[in-house]
Amino acid sequence: MDKPLKPELQAAIARYPAAVQQQVLRLRAEILEVAAGSEGVGELLETLKWGELSFVTEQSKSGSTLRVAWNAKQAEYLGLYVNCKTSLVNSYQTLFPGLFVYQKQRALLLPLDSEWPLAELRICIAMALRYHLDKRKR
Repeated sequence: MDKPLKPELQAAIARYPAAVQQQVLRLRAEILEVAAGSEGVGELLETLKWGELSFVTEQSKSGSTLRVAWNAKQAEYLGLYVNCKTSLVNSYQTLFPGLFVYQKQRALLLPLDSEWPLAELRICIAMALRYHLDKRKR
């Protein structure tokens, strides 16, 4: 899916080093693709939260907000952040122990210098985008 970036999102991503920018755009493409193929999610609102690229299921209210951010303190990783009040990171750790680097209840940390396990990453993204929808079904 090739959706144009809003100028404010472009500006936020442009603050990162060039290699990080490429990975942010790569992760953005994965999120948009998973959203498009996930029943009940609908169109995502791309916005900035805390100055970081964020994806909100504003129309459907099906899921939890996803944020994509890089931090110089953990320069070797790109973070895929979820709401820390959800059980998402616990679920990721249960499903994929040791596959990702996890940051408490907040994030998956994706290495910038190696391939990502895309099938599993897509499952994690879909779980976040459908978090409230799936919770209602339980």
